[in-house]
Amino acid sequence: MNANDPQITLYVNGEARSVPAETTVARLVESLELGQRRIAIELNGEVVPRSEHASRSLNDQDRIEIIRAIGGG
Repeated sequence: MNANDPQITLYVNGEARSVPAETTVARLVESLELGQRRIAIELNGEVVPRSEHASRSLNDQDRIEIIRAIGGG
């Protein structure tokens, strides 16, 4: 990533994070090293199906909640 690349600010689970402007949900999940985990993504209050992660672009000031599935019994 070049210092001159355009950046956007996202809020991931309440924490501000700068990412490249062309980031998708899938790239964000990959950058957080969550790719193989069972997670649900909520973008601005709307659940994003896994089938849309690669095509759903993120915008400046988006709010993302990541919920991890925990097994138990």
